[in-house]
Amino acid sequence: MTSKVSIKVKFRPSKQSEKEGVLVYRIIHQRLIRQIGTNYRIFPEEWDDKAEKIVIINCNNQRKGDLQSIQEKLLLEKKRFEKIIHCLSRQNSRYTTDDIVKAFKQPTQEYTLFGFMLNVIRQLKQLNKDRSAESYTTTLQSFMHFREKNDILLQEIDSDLIQTYEAYLKAKGLTPNTISFYMRILRAVYNRAVEKQLTEQRYPFKHVYTGIEKTIKRAISIESIRQIKTLDLRHQKTLEFARDMFLFSFYTRGMSFVDMAYLKKKNLQCGTISYRRRKTNQQLFIKMEPCIQAIINKYKAQTTDFLLPIIRSGGKERKQYQNKLRQVNHYLKKIATLIHLSLPLSMYVARHSWASIARSKSIPLSVISEGMGHDSELTTQIYLASLNNSVIDNANASILMDI
Repeated sequence: MTSKVSIKVKFRPSKQSEKEGVLVYRIIHQRLIRQIGTNYRIFPEEWDDKAEKIVIINCNNQRKGDLQSIQEKLLLEKKRFEKIIHCLSRQNSRYTTDDIVKAFKQPTQEYTLFGFMLNVIRQLKQLNKDRSAESYTTTLQSFMHFREKNDILLQEIDSDLIQTYEAYLKAKGLTPNTISFYMRILRAVYNRAVEKQLTEQRYPFKHVYTGIEKTIKRAISIESIRQIKTLDLRHQKTLEFARDMFLFSFYTRGMSFVDMAYLKKKNLQCGTISYRRRKTNQQLFIKMEPCIQAIINKYKAQTTDFLLPIIRSGGKERKQYQNKLRQVNHYLKKIATLIHLSLPLSMYVARHSWASIARSKSIPLSVISEGMGHDSELTTQIYLASLNNSVIDNANASILMDI
C-alpha cells in the first residue's frame, strides 16, 4: 500500500443495539475521505477495531464459518485495493479518491468466474491447445446456463454453489462421467485463480464427484464388421463414405478420426503410415495392408495434401474435421440400423472393436494393452511404445485376415 492512501475497515453499529452492524471501507487520499459500504453484517463483540479483524467468540459452527468467510473476503478485498492503487499510480499519479472508489465498485473480469475463465480460454487458444479450449468453453457455457448468465465473483464460489450445480446437471440427465468432466475443469480454473491470489482456497469441490467411472465397452464382433464391409452402398454415397471411414479406422488399429483427418500424403512412405497422435503426440507406424490402400485409392484427392477427403483446402481445419465427424457418426447410426445392430455405431466403436477382437484372438495383452481397457491411456502408451512395431503389424494382419 502506498503512503499516500489509507484504507481502513470500520464497524458501523446498528441504531438498534440488539441487531448486527455493518463493515465499511474508509478511503483517505489527499485529505479526502470516501466510504464504501459492504454487506458484511456482524455484532459489535465480533469486531476488533484496532486490529481491523473479525473476532470469533463462542458461537455455533454455522456462525463461525460465516465469520471466517467474511474475514477471508476482507483480506482479498484489501489485496484488491492494493492492486487498484498500484495500477492507478502507474497510469496517472494524480488519481483521486473517487477514482479508487469507482474502480472498486466495478469488479473487473479478473475477479469474476466468467471473465477469468474467458481469459483462460484465450490463453489456451494462443498456445494452440484447441481441444482444451473447446472443453473449457463447453463447461463455461453449461455453468452460464445454470447461472442464467449471471456472473459471480470468484470469492463467492463455495461448496453449496457447486453442489447445487451438480444437482442441476443430474436433473438434466447427464452421466456421472460428464458431470465429473465439468467439475474437474471448473476445479482447474478455480485452482488457477487461487494460485493468482484472486481468491482464497475454500475447497468448494470436496463434496461433488470428480472421479471417472469405467464406461461400458463399445465394441462389435468380427461378424458385424464383415456385415458392414459387405453392405452394398454404391447408390448411397454418404453412407458409403461413413462406412469406409469406419473401416479405415478399424484397419489402422483403431486410428482416431482426428488423426485420420490430419493425415497427409507425406505420412505414407515405403508402405508405412507414420503419424503422431494429436492427443498424446505419440508416434505410430502402421504397415500398409491391401484393404487400407484400397480406401486411400478410392478417395485419393488430387488438389490437397491431405490423404483423406475430410479436411479441404481453405477454411478452418478443425471446424471442418468436427463437422465431418458429426456427419459420419450420424450416417453410421443409419448403417447400424441396416444390419440390425443394437449398439449405436460411431467412429469410436471402430477403435474399441479392434482392441476387443484382438484380445479375443489371444493376442498378448502387452500388444494391445487391453485396447483402451486400462483406466489410464498412459498405460496403453507405455505398452505400445515398448514393443517392436512388427509385433503390432503382425497382430493387425492376423485380425484383418478374418474379414
